Amino acid sequence: MKIGNVELKSPVVLAPLAGISDLVFRRICRRLGAGMTTTEMVSAKAIIHGNATTRLLLRTEPEESPVAVQLFGSDPDAMAEAAAFLNDHDFDTLDINMGCPAAKIVKNGDGSALMRDPALIGRIVKAVVAVAKRPVTAKIRLGWDANSINCVHVAKIVEAEGVSAITVHGRTRAMMFSGEACWDGIKSVKDAVKVPVIGNGDIKCPQQAKRLMEHSGVDGLMVGRGSYGDPWLFGRITEYLKTGELLPMPTAQEKIDLALEHAKAAMEHNGEKIAMREMRKHMAWYIKGLHGATTAKVAINNSESFEEIKEILMKMGEE
Repeated sequence: MKIGNVELKSPVVLAPLAGISDLVFRRICRRLGAGMTTTEMVSAKAIIHGNATTRLLLRTEPEESPVAVQLFGSDPDAMAEAAAFLNDHDFDTLDINMGCPAAKIVKNGDGSALMRDPALIGRIVKAVVAVAKRPVTAKIRLGWDANSINCVHVAKIVEAEGVSAITVHGRTRAMMFSGEACWDGIKSVKDAVKVPVIGNGDIKCPQQAKRLMEHSGVDGLMVGRGSYGDPWLFGRITEYLKTGELLPMPTAQEKIDLALEHAKAAMEHNGEKIAMREMRKHMAWYIKGLHGATTAKVAINNSESFEEIKEILMKMGEE
């Protein structure tokens, strides 16, 4: 799959995940088969105001290319100014967030709130495309709620304003992340536009991934929550789409080893105190279903150091 002039070796990409898709997790996903990764969403206004925390979210490494930066905001001028600032950063595509359903984002008119104002979406995309030196993409939802499904209308607008690809999450904002993703809605967008379309929603195994591609005809797939504790999923999906072969699930020891690798790298990038607290959720996902996971999770949630977590996980591996 190609997005503008960016070639992806696999059509399976990592979604932008707040608090999850940092540099360390992206690096792991790329190594295990993701064709592209996406940063946590970053605020256009925060970039303009020089917010230090936001600038940290923009850290990328040459070896993780291709990587996308996802930008959110609802002011066309601010979005354009932030996009111009990002021209000097190392990334491959710039994604505009029109799908985040979080209340703190929506209340400011950002994220999926934009689905209620297609005209504003058009102005934002036009402003960003005019200044961006890399392919611009858009991530949308089906609509605001079941009574305002407008994904096809929005997709045609963003295509006309110059996006190089569109990702569609098969849910409305009202659904948040509940219920089943509507693959028919994703298909309706694919049938309506000529730019590549990436399907997103309920991709948790290779078989689901293939069914979505066959049902909707999409060019690529975006995996989000399915990668929690299972970044091997990208490689399994890629292989299944290519050959029909189902690769084995990771062993308990492989999960423990990767959890430790992830924790150590997070500590090196963010410092031990912050990293170990942020890693608690990842640890719970990695060890879910393993023998002794419940007891280990409690111990990990009370740990403050890498050595403590290492001791807990290594003990699990010995049992």
